[in-house]
Amino acid sequence: MTIYNLPRPLRVGFACNADTFARMADAEAIEALSSLGSFEHHLCDEPSSWDEAPPENSAAIDKLVAFASNLDALLVCHGSPRLTGAILDRLPNLKFIAEVEGDRFSQRIDVNAASERGVTVVDTTNGSSYPVAEWALAMAMIGLRNAGALFRRMIDGEVLFQKWAERVADPGFNGELTGRSVGLIGAGYIGRRLIELLQPFQADIYAFDPYAPRVLADIYDITLTSLEQVMACDVVISLVPLTPETKQMIGEKELNLLRPRSVFVNVSRGAVVDQAALIRRLVRGDVVASLDVFDPEPLEADSPLRTMHNVFLTPHIAGVTAPCGPRFLTLAADEIARKFAGHRTRHDLVPRAGVKP
Repeated sequence: MTIYNLPRPLRVGFACNADTFARMADAEAIEALSSLGSFEHHLCDEPSSWDEAPPENSAAIDKLVAFASNLDALLVCHGSPRLTGAILDRLPNLKFIAEVEGDRFSQRIDVNAASERGVTVVDTTNGSSYPVAEWALAMAMIGLRNAGALFRRMIDGEVLFQKWAERVADPGFNGELTGRSVGLIGAGYIGRRLIELLQPFQADIYAFDPYAPRVLADIYDITLTSLEQVMACDVVISLVPLTPETKQMIGEKELNLLRPRSVFVNVSRGAVVDQAALIRRLVRGDVVASLDVFDPEPLEADSPLRTMHNVFLTPHIAGVTAPCGPRFLTLAADEIARKFAGHRTRHDLVPRAGVKP
């Protein structure tokens, strides 16, 4: 972490459930937060969801307010009550909040209310962009070889490819990434990290993201284009967050644009895809899907996706690595230091029009 000149020792707290604290708060992360002044944590166990705000629980809220009453900066994660305007009014000393692992559209903080009260809110979930981008790349390569089907056949006891000619002829074994077209749905933190990982493959990269600045195309030598153009690439990778705008944005029409022998990868959220339409597209057997997320989760035991040989499945593990959790906290520590040293923070959450408190 960069060393900043702080005006005084800061009081920093972290509100989360026990499992989250054990996963994230390793010695390095605690040292980074403690170096700012003082650090303490508060264990709470409110229901946590990627998509919905925790329900109001007055007892849990009172305990959180008592814990945070003298804090300068508060980190929140799974288990924390939602920080509403009413709660912030009871925390006049608080000047900084970090959402540690919700996502950029988390419901755990009323960002509008915080902004109105002069409280800076940041999001450090970009710390998971490293493992998610890595897994997206891996799933693309697995899909190009249809390695999931080969794995299923091998564990079923089938002896494969005793002759070289059989390997070359097998339609699920001869794909490669080098020189292919790759379409990204979303060009945020994960997308940009993935673009960097794709550079050695000399791929032609296309991205659909209406919020991406045009300069991104020049910086990364990619083409910003329409969703329809992206869906027609050799490899299509979904990286968008789940919002009202993106819910089922990849539907029947878009999935029918997938070209034969292409690969569809989803490491974002299951609900950005019309899963029933995806199943109908996969039944045709001419494309491969590598899926880490589903709608609903966990994937139903009787889902057709479990038995399709042109599908590779993992149970929402793209961002689950040992270094990832502590990275969220060290990024938060850096953002706190930036804020109180008088510098601009890097990962601000800003008020959104039309969002009710």
